[in-house]
Amino acid sequence: MSAQQETPWGRVADDGTVYVRTSEGERSVGQYPEGTPEEALKFFTDRYDALAFEVGLLEQRIAGGALSPDEAVVSVRTVREQVVDAHAVGDLDGLVRRLDALGPVIEKQREARKAERAEKVAASRTEKERIVGEAEKLATSKDWRNGANRLRDLLEEWKALPRLDRSSDDQLWRRFSTARTAYTKARKAHFAEQHEKRDAAKVVKQRLAKEAEALADSTDWGPTAGRFRDLMREWKAAGPAPRDVDESLWKRFRGAQDTFFGNRDAQNAELDRAYAANAEVKEAILVEAEALLPVTDLDAAKKAFRDLADRWEAAGKVPRDRMKELEGRIRKVEQAIRGVEDEQWRRTDPEKSARADDMVGKLESAIADLEADLERARSTGDDKRASRLEEDLAARRSFLDMARKAAQEFS
Repeated sequence: MSAQQETPWGRVADDGTVYVRTSEGERSVGQYPEGTPEEALKFFTDRYDALAFEVGLLEQRIAGGALSPDEAVVSVRTVREQVVDAHAVGDLDGLVRRLDALGPVIEKQREARKAERAEKVAASRTEKERIVGEAEKLATSKDWRNGANRLRDLLEEWKALPRLDRSSDDQLWRRFSTARTAYTKARKAHFAEQHEKRDAAKVVKQRLAKEAEALADSTDWGPTAGRFRDLMREWKAAGPAPRDVDESLWKRFRGAQDTFFGNRDAQNAELDRAYAANAEVKEAILVEAEALLPVTDLDAAKKAFRDLADRWEAAGKVPRDRMKELEGRIRKVEQAIRGVEDEQWRRTDPEKSARADDMVGKLESAIADLEADLERARSTGDDKRASRLEEDLAARRSFLDMARKAAQEFS
């Protein structure tokens, strides 16, 4: 047999049969009658090369993690069956060993994926518990504006997370779903209540706008201004009406209010112009009144002020922006005169004067008795009693000085 008809892994028999050598012995892999022995051997070694390429590709895919462990096991099994029964010439035992060597690699990847899965599940549990906690907190809140959007975001976060074991996942999902349902129910009830309130406010504001429009041209300034204030309080208390009518009703109400107060202000401005001359008269009266201060002759000041007060009343109304200033000045003069009068009355009050004189008399009598007792105590040598009497006597004399000063004020 020539070298062209044999390799370390197989040979070509004289009848054209091709054999492969394995650890289990030699077996026929086929015939190639049309060609030369060299061509026959090459045909079957090319088949081996194709198998070797497939094994190498599988090794790369498994090493790179392109296949899951289960997929890798199936692929290795399939390729191994192809290699074991292959009609090819080459180191088939070596390919089998390479495929068998992938088993530990796959198991290592399986353990790594299992650990990674456990880590992801633990992280997913933490995140889902956070989502549930936030959802339950929202369920008891009244954040109707942002709560619904936040719950939608939480749902999307939930969907993106890996599932847990069925029992845990279902339990957390029921809590999450219950919280969403409770919030949605409360939110719908809130907006239904708000809708009812807005409809009720619409009825109230329509009535207020109609009444305001009826008062717009009134010239009964005081009572009508008071009524407008009442209407404004009712308007604020009514709360918002539906948006499509609230603004239009407010324009009607405000327009009627502006018309009335505009008319009133115009009337007052006209009156203020007419009252300007009265203010000048009262300014002249104030010059005379303020000249009475400080009061030196109470009776003369009182008589003069009465005359000035009569002239003041006769002068009539003044512009509104001058009323506080002018009234304040005349009141200041009046209070000063009254203060002098009150002080004089206080000093000459007969009852207070009599009480002061009576107090002086009683203190003088008590002091005389104490002086007599002190003299007796000294004469009998009772030093302890004498010391006590001296203290009492000093106190009574002090009170007497104060009483005499008070009595002098009423004299």
